[in-house]
Amino acid sequence: MVAVAGILVIIAAIIAIDVPPLMRKKLKKELWIFSILLLFGTALSIAQALNIKIPNPLDWITAIYKPLSDMIEKLLK
Repeated sequence: MVAVAGILVIIAAIIAIDVPPLMRKKLKKELWIFSILLLFGTALSIAQALNIKIPNPLDWITAIYKPLSDMIEKLLK
């Protein structure tokens, strides 16, 4: 739980530093993207701190391209 609290403190500091200039300059699109990416990163960080198994994206890519790779390999032999 201490790790989650630490992550939230760091996230609060990042928001305090980065959001006010975006709001002053009225950069709404950038603020939305920043918020979405920060939320995604925060969720992943908290999940890792709580030892929740996070799937590896490389496994998904391998599962998608493995049949294609096998087919090309058979054609070349």
